[in-house]
Amino acid sequence: MYRMDPVEALREIAYWLERSRAETHRVKAYRRAAEIVEGLTDSQRALHAKANSWTNLPGVGPKTGAVIAQAAAGEEPAYLAELKSEAADIGAGGRELRAALRGDLHTHSDWSDGGSPIDEMMRRAAALGHEYCALTDHSPRLTVANGLSSERLRHQLDVIAELNAELAPFRILTGIEVDILDNGGLDQDEDLLAELDIVVASVHSNLRADSETMTRRMVYAIANPHVDVLGHCTGRLVEGGRGTRPESKFNAEVVFEACRRFGTAVEINSRPERRDPPGRLIDMALETGCMFSIDTDAHAPGQLDWQGYGCERAQAHGVDPDRVINTWTVDELLAWTK
Repeated sequence: MYRMDPVEALREIAYWLERSRAETHRVKAYRRAAEIVEGLTDSQRALHAKANSWTNLPGVGPKTGAVIAQAAAGEEPAYLAELKSEAADIGAGGRELRAALRGDLHTHSDWSDGGSPIDEMMRRAAALGHEYCALTDHSPRLTVANGLSSERLRHQLDVIAELNAELAPFRILTGIEVDILDNGGLDQDEDLLAELDIVVASVHSNLRADSETMTRRMVYAIANPHVDVLGHCTGRLVEGGRGTRPESKFNAEVVFEACRRFGTAVEINSRPERRDPPGRLIDMALETGCMFSIDTDAHAPGQLDWQGYGCERAQAHGVDPDRVINTWTVDELLAWTK
């Protein structure tokens, strides 16, 4: 007999939809239904199962209702089986590198602009075989992404400590994707940044600044001893619902030399709409002697499996596993970031 709870089945469908880059409204329908069923008491569930009245619940339609009914009856939902059978093989050209990865150093939860709770994101990361995963929600200036104030971030650290006790030996790394300010400063308290395991620094504003301004801004941030990873360095968008955006202009030779000199890894961002850095800059960073971090920048559990996209690009450009910091053990990684 099939043993998946209806709530788990709905979330599993949402995962496979996210992984396949399905429309957001389709994903949300299954996640909303999961929340509704999760809120029912055992007796309420039993009554709905007996009457097959799942669609009487607000927010549960015919498709989600069918999934709930099949899972409650001990059957694998037909739609879940279909999604799994049709799932694409992500990053076939980067399997060697993907197998060497131990974790992901750039992810988001619903504490900022992600779509799922920390617990769900991290349980999925562990299920994918990661030994660790950094939670790097946005910093306060990025209000459109519900960036975390220092008070909210400190509260998040307490939540992570509790989850780490529960999920061990899997390790949630404390972190942030901190905004690089116009003057090269960082959008969070320095003392708090010093407490975090991983700091990803990214430019999210004034992306059309001139090359000299942008280069100086990025180098100042890279030189900050708290910064471990330079996130999606060009800021480009090559496809997707947000449209396209050209690369920022900066002196890549100077920026990558700063990364090498100050021990800041260059992120290979795995999001399909970013593919950042472009290939020629991966080559330049490699020739300069930079270290890399291959990250998903995931905003939902299904996107955690996108790491294969970044691995495929990195492997095509000759990036060896020993140049990728998230192939290291957690102790090796944290010794380097500190």
